[in-house]
Amino acid sequence: MTDRTVYFVSDGTGITAETFGNSILAQFTIKPRHIRRPFIDTSEKAYAVVREINEMAEREGKRPIVFLTLVDREVLKIVRDHCKGRVMDMFGTFIEPLEEEFEAKSNHRVGRFSDIAKSQEYHDRIEAINFSLAHDDGQSAKNLDVADVILVGVSRSGKTPTSLYLAMQHGIKAANYPLIPEDFERDRLPTSLAPHRRKCFGLTIDPDRLSQIRNERRPGSKYADLMNCRYEINEAEKMMKREGINWLSSTHKSIEEIATTILNDIRPDRLVY
Repeated sequence: MTDRTVYFVSDGTGITAETFGNSILAQFTIKPRHIRRPFIDTSEKAYAVVREINEMAEREGKRPIVFLTLVDREVLKIVRDHCKGRVMDMFGTFIEPLEEEFEAKSNHRVGRFSDIAKSQEYHDRIEAINFSLAHDDGQSAKNLDVADVILVGVSRSGKTPTSLYLAMQHGIKAANYPLIPEDFERDRLPTSLAPHRRKCFGLTIDPDRLSQIRNERRPGSKYADLMNCRYEINEAEKMMKREGINWLSSTHKSIEEIATTILNDIRPDRLVY
């Protein structure tokens, strides 16, 4: 299939539209060009984005796909009535049937962050992000007792992005700590981690993939050498097995899959809202 232009139009940040839309698009063998248009919350902005979409349709000779998360009915009507794209009204698809099922009207709140100053969940997430940044790559061993999880693994196995995703999406205080050759020579976990072994979760990775990643950072170095990568991965996995630390390979898994597996193992309560 040929590439298509896909718009994500929202009266908020557009994150919901893009996340849900991308999940649907992943079912098709296309390479869409993404355009996010957030904060479309007035008639003027609605008409402007309609003109943009219609011009794109004329230029490309095929209608763009338009994912909408618009609560304001006037704004929504403008886009639906005048847009030449293939409109996917995501709120309309789900909210109206649920209003019927619940026998209640939705509050038609614009955006998930409208009452952010009053949201404890939001402040918890900010605190978790700050914690994860302060405890990235073993920078600090302070306050590990309040960590929800401590990710361990060799350098470049995916610890930092996973930690930040857990913090940003789930409010999890995630520290991460690299396992280095000196740890393997001592044949034990770093001293600062020993008291928190039960909070540890390991990430490993295929040595060939690790070598490829490291060569992008330090080409031709011992750090990136395939034999060294094999040694580090083998020693790290042996250590995690010996210490009773659950672990998984990040080689073929998305950040979302890794994070969900960790939550299921360490904090299954966070999978229930």
